[in-house]
Amino acid sequence: MKAVVVHGRDDLRIEEVADPVCGPDQVLVELAWGGICGSDIAYWKNGASGTATLSGPLVLGHEVSGRVAAIGAESEEVLAGRGISAGTLVTLHPATYVGRDATGVHDDERLNLWPEVRYFGSAAFQPHEQGAFSRYRTVRPDQLRVIPTGVALKQAALAEPFGVALHAVNRAGDVSGQTVLVNGCGPIGALAVAAAHAAGAQRVIAADLSDAALDIASKMGADEVVNPGTGGVLPTDVDVAIEASGAPRALGGVIAAVRRGGVLVQVGNLPGGEVSAALGNIVTREIDYRGSYRFVDEISDALALMAGGVDVSPLMTHEVPMDEAVRGFEIAADRGTGSSKVMIRLG
Repeated sequence: MKAVVVHGRDDLRIEEVADPVCGPDQVLVELAWGGICGSDIAYWKNGASGTATLSGPLVLGHEVSGRVAAIGAESEEVLAGRGISAGTLVTLHPATYVGRDATGVHDDERLNLWPEVRYFGSAAFQPHEQGAFSRYRTVRPDQLRVIPTGVALKQAALAEPFGVALHAVNRAGDVSGQTVLVNGCGPIGALAVAAAHAAGAQRVIAADLSDAALDIASKMGADEVVNPGTGGVLPTDVDVAIEASGAPRALGGVIAAVRRGGVLVQVGNLPGGEVSAALGNIVTREIDYRGSYRFVDEISDALALMAGGVDVSPLMTHEVPMDEAVRGFEIAADRGTGSSKVMIRLG
């Protein structure tokens, strides 16, 4: 089968890999759609994503959707109870919690902080956890999430990044009736706009240096947009800020935008090394600065919200077939293209 494989810095290939064999305790999924994530781009451009460094070929991809192609004998009874059979449309929870009984993986509210989490398309551990930008992928039954009626297969591939955004908003606490600033309106930031409104925020302000990104944020529900690069001024009294750009130079302004005693959630990946940032207002304004990492099971909440009418299609600006995935990566890495989420047709 074909797969999107990164071999090192600037070395991304569409190549033939062995077809997976469905074990008795597994499920074989035929993939249909995949969304290119910033971490996928980082492996391609840098040979690393954060502190995870490539040491061998890696199939990329963790934002995917598809249909159940085959079910192992030991998985049939479990999935029958969930109404899952061959042909069921699904998206996938990409995490494996090493050393934990998979039957109880959602008991812990902060399971995303488990010491060893193997994630689709990640080089964090040895051997690398191969991703799902391929024709087929075997998974455990508990990784399946059924796509609700009314949610398109293509849209469902974005349940994973939407889960990341929902987790970030959840980390802020109760935002009902509050004013929320989302700084950085790439896919996660734009989805955080929708997540904040879904959580009851009264007003959501989106900030970015790209007018194209701000246009998408508006379509995702932003009540106001600000472009600091063209003279726009950030507010000074928001209750909550979601920092989704990962740009250290932006931190000072975002912190200053939060009211005294407010909350700042960092979901944008900051560089792994030392950075220079203006942080003094964290002390004088007593800002509660919180990190947000991946998600626990908010991917299920994301699907429910999509079924309830949240439209993520404004994010999907480009699509390419599997054979042109390298071109898709080039589009996704170039903000000048106006891209947000570039989708790969895997099927």
